[in-house]
Amino acid sequence: MAQQARKSAYLHADETGWRVAGQTCWLWCFANGQVCYYLIDRNRGSPVLQRFFGQAFDGILLHDFWAAYESIDVADRQYCLVHLLRELEKVDQQRAVGQTTAARGAVSGYAAAHAGEAAAHAGEAAWHGFAQTLRRLIRDGIRLRKRPDFTPEKYRGRIVRIGRRLDALLATDVDDADARRLLKRLRRTGDHLFTFLDYPQIPFENNFAERQIRPAVILRKNSQSNRSDRGAHTQAVLMSVYRTLRLRGHDPLRTIADALRTHLTTGQLPSLPVASTADG
Repeated sequence: MAQQARKSAYLHADETGWRVAGQTCWLWCFANGQVCYYLIDRNRGSPVLQRFFGQAFDGILLHDFWAAYESIDVADRQYCLVHLLRELEKVDQQRAVGQTTAARGAVSGYAAAHAGEAAAHAGEAAWHGFAQTLRRLIRDGIRLRKRPDFTPEKYRGRIVRIGRRLDALLATDVDDADARRLLKRLRRTGDHLFTFLDYPQIPFENNFAERQIRPAVILRKNSQSNRSDRGAHTQAVLMSVYRTLRLRGHDPLRTIADALRTHLTTGQLPSLPVASTADG
């Protein structure tokens, strides 16, 4: 399964916290519509990715903004735009709480509050202008993908316009700490924000990987993770087989039972079946 994942045209990747023998570890997931491969490791950094992929991945890798993914040479990549939109919303909420706290403090310190009021308003205006521009750009890119009525020439022209708008945003100098922090990241990742516009099969988000991670998270809560490295490896293998069979349209328990009967008869385990073509 790992080899099949590495040879895929595209692959979603995600990771979540795990526990093995009381120690913090990480469950990694690499998946697409045909394969789902899990591994559990004590490392959340680039060494895990380099061991899994080797020198490079000759496909499109979809992931969030965790910097470790950037250590892998890929044919192309797509950053999760839903994560970016969530972060904009999170900053909005944090700033709203900060404004409320500051307003309460101003009741007993009017003079000091008044002195900093202009600067605070300027910072808020800078942030909201930046966030609004970025949100509109992302949503326009997503809407463009949903325009099958466009001719190829018109579609390509709109992609060029999206790129120019992104370049203009990245060239701005915003006088706000949150905006500067995000701009720094976007200047590093901007070439791969709208990859999905060039590939019809590639989504603009990484929700598929998150959906494959979710059953493991539920299992983690119920089982309290693993007590040994051997147990962690066994669980990763079993989850990989189960989820891959589900993705291919097979009944996992029935397929595994059939494989065990074959093993008892022949001494050999059959390969995982390909995707089911049966209706329903």
